[in-house]
Amino acid sequence: MAEAETKTELLSRSIFKRNPIALLILGICSALATTGQMTTAFVMSICVTLVVAFSSMAISMVRNRIPGSVRIGLQIIVIATLVILVDQILKAFFFDLSKQLSIYVGLIITNCIVMGRAEGYAMANPPLASFVDGIGNGLGYGFILMSVAFVRELLGSGSVFGVEILPLTTDGGWYLRNGVLLLPASAFFLIALIIWILRTADPGQQED
Repeated sequence: MAEAETKTELLSRSIFKRNPIALLILGICSALATTGQMTTAFVMSICVTLVVAFSSMAISMVRNRIPGSVRIGLQIIVIATLVILVDQILKAFFFDLSKQLSIYVGLIITNCIVMGRAEGYAMANPPLASFVDGIGNGLGYGFILMSVAFVRELLGSGSVFGVEILPLTTDGGWYLRNGVLLLPASAFFLIALIIWILRTADPGQQED
């Protein structure tokens, strides 16, 4: 099935039909922790996309030379190396964002999306297709994060990307912030709503 898919299908289907969060319920922890603001959600999405794309491509390139007994360990080494590289780049050029994201960039190593695509797709497909599949899954992950962050920041803080949209009463405006959406747990309800919308629009994603 994977080989029959075009590059465009690999990208689009990973966003809506095979979304790693909405369909497979992967990567939930970072979705809860980094969606209070769209800026942090955007940066986290880019980090995960880069790691999953390049790790899948690298693993695919050597897949025929990896002994089965050490494949998981090698995958972890590749992923950890890329995560460390991304983390150091963030600290060097975007230190404030790096502090806001705290440990969650480092925890990309344990993100099931990255390991899942390495083991489930890259080990059986060529490098370019694996890279595109990684980009698609990263975009699918980012789609959920950005959607949740948009609602949480807009209704919780009255802003989008830090720019005031709804003037808060505390600043002389008319909008009373929704304190519930400032709590990380609110992301659970928003993700559940997105899952319901996607599975209602595409009944094929519903569980039997």
